[in-house]
Amino acid sequence: MSVVVVTGSAGLIGSESVAYFADRGHEIVGIDNDFRSRFFGPDASTAWNRRSLEERYPRQYTHVAADIRDEAAVGEIFERYGRRVRLVIHTAAQPSHDWAASDPQTDFTVNANGTLTMLEAVRKHAPSAVFIFTSTNKVYGDAPNELPLIEQETRWEIDPAHPYWEGIDENLRIDQSKHSLFGASKVAADVLVQEYGRYFSMPTAVFRGGCLTGPNHSGTKLHGFLAYLLKCTVQGVPYQVLGYKGKQVRDNIHSHDLVAAFDRVFAGPKCGEVYNAGGTRFSNCSMLEAIALSERLAGRPLEWTYAEQNRIGDHIWYISDMAKFRAHYPGWKQEYDLDGLMREMYEKNAGRWIAEAAAERRAV
Repeated sequence: MSVVVVTGSAGLIGSESVAYFADRGHEIVGIDNDFRSRFFGPDASTAWNRRSLEERYPRQYTHVAADIRDEAAVGEIFERYGRRVRLVIHTAAQPSHDWAASDPQTDFTVNANGTLTMLEAVRKHAPSAVFIFTSTNKVYGDAPNELPLIEQETRWEIDPAHPYWEGIDENLRIDQSKHSLFGASKVAADVLVQEYGRYFSMPTAVFRGGCLTGPNHSGTKLHGFLAYLLKCTVQGVPYQVLGYKGKQVRDNIHSHDLVAAFDRVFAGPKCGEVYNAGGTRFSNCSMLEAIALSERLAGRPLEWTYAEQNRIGDHIWYISDMAKFRAHYPGWKQEYDLDGLMREMYEKNAGRWIAEAAAERRAV
């Protein structure tokens, strides 16, 4: 049985990857030390998702609570499984550009040094394994804000005559812009993964994600805006919109659709490739549009306020162009549009969110 190693295995993309490849007969080794709860507090913990994976896949899933920066611990994992490792999906990260500014050293060592530790372990012990890295559209910094945008009633939109109307492709520059410190640390990791592919001829792929989301997202104030927004609506918790009149646009891709794209790369890998990955024109929304959809699903209004100051380096409008990926892997297609992914997120989590809110009220 081939081995798939997944870092951040209890997180959104990690847990989706575990389930996807376990269901297809692979042995899974998950590396996750629940640093998310240290970054964002106990409400953001992924422990519930880890327990779910261990219950669903008691024979196929092995969990290792290691830090990806720990060379000895990571090296021991890869030495143990060696060339049985056929696929590595590296999703573990410090994911918030707001949090990064509070502790740049931890942000950089987790995102950049942790990625280097993973790459070296794979190169030494499983060099033919496909290495997939979840990067971010923040590697482009705020360069997308230079595009010709038009204000509409509920969103900012790009000029229909512009070449990027279908979305932003991989040719947008990644330097000479304001990234946030998170964006800078992910640039370092992104380029490292490319370089290991090109320099060492390793089968590596970088996915520069837009908003990655799905029902397994432990949404929190500083990361995972759709999950957190819907959770606040369900629980009756106040929400704050930051800047751009609430008309900032994001494309949103369901975690299952993204992992299905990983599977295409696994089946036909290349060396050092880079792909933008997001909801594209198929699945996108502004903040105002997301609020309206959350309210319809929850059947109640969201209590929200507006602050004029936007997040540093934040995008006004971002939609991904996945034409390059589709050209390389024409069999892949998106299954979840915005309504579908939001509805699934609500149906899976609403009961748990309501119970959590009730427990908190009783504890007060």
